[in-house]
Parts: sequence; C-alpha cells; structure tokens
Amino acid sequence: MLEVPPYDVEDNVHIRADTSALIVVDMQNDFVDPRGSLYVPRARGTIPAIRRLIDLARAHKLPVIYTQDWHPPGDPEFGVWGTHALGGTWGAEIVPELSPGPEDLVVRKLRYDGFFGTTLEQDLHDRGVHAVMITGTVSNICVLHTAGSAALRGIRVIVPVDAVSAITEFDQHAAFRQIAFLYRGALTRSDAIRVSQA
Repeated sequence: MLEVPPYDVEDNVHIRADTSALIVVDMQNDFVDPRGSLYVPRARGTIPAIRRLIDLARAHKLPVIYTQDWHPPGDPEFGVWGTHALGGTWGAEIVPELSPGPEDLVVRKLRYDGFFGTTLEQDLHDRGVHAVMITGTVSNICVLHTAGSAALRGIRVIVPVDAVSAITEFDQHAAFRQIAFLYRGALTRSDAIRVSQA
C-alpha cells in the first residue's frame, strides 16, 4: 500500500492586497463541462470555491488572471491528449460560471506551464505581484507546472485545496505534496484566506 507523505493544510493564510493576485488555470469547457473532450469530473465541484476567491480578489482589487489553453490545429500536444482546447472553439472557452470580467486578464498558453511562452511573468511584474493564489485544473499538470514556475521566480505560491482538481485522488495528493515540499507553497482552503491592505 502506497502512503502519501504528509503535508499541511493551513487554517489561516494572509495575503496583501497590493502585492497579490489570483490565477485561475484552464477552467475551460473541454475540461470542466461533461461534454468536453478532456472532462475532469472533479473540476465542476471546484467552481464555488474558485468563484469565492474571484469575488474576494475583486472586492480587494487584486488582479484576476485566467490562463486559457489555446491550441492550433495539429498541435503536438494532441499526440498525448487528443484534440482539446482548440483555439476559437467552444471547448477552449472559459466556463460561463467563471467568465472573466472586463478588468480581468486572460493569458493564452500552448503548454502546461502558464509562464512558458506567455506574458504572465511580465504581467505579474507590471502589477507588483509577489504572491499568487493558484486555482483551477488539472492539479498535477497545468496547476503544478504553473505553481512551480511561479515559485522558481521567487513568487509566493498559495494553493487552496478545494479550488483545484485532478483526474484521480492519487494525482491530487501528488500535486499537493510537490507544491508543499518542492516549491514551499502554502496549501489552504478558499475560506481560510484573509486579505490585508498592507
């Protein structure tokens, strides 16, 4: 029997309004809607927690940034996962329950990592962001790679465990272990995050 190494889920996490941002990773129809080509059944259950954090961020004027998987026809990644998030299609659109507002930023990406080949690093720098709350799907793929890239850039990483989803329970725990142990990210819950003005 394989045992997951322990990790802590913090009861209280404080962030600063002037140096923090929320990242919503790939909450798109192909991953979240049952009709999607790469449906993650657990993803729909995270919508209320992500919605709570979007409302919290907007109330405190934190940047809300969405990553959007956005592939051209014949993308090499289709050899691994099949066709998904094809640019300009219904499957690539962010689910309506979490639609970006006019003040939000959408970063389109080709690969798992939200920083790879995108403007995300500069976008965070321009906004003075030193800490990110990362939500979305899939926990051990795009969430984990984006969290790792943020941490390697010296950005504090906070992952609410109720606001991310994986295909299997093993994958979920593996992602949490990596984020906490390898990247020193803070694991918490969406209702345990407090925002201060300074």
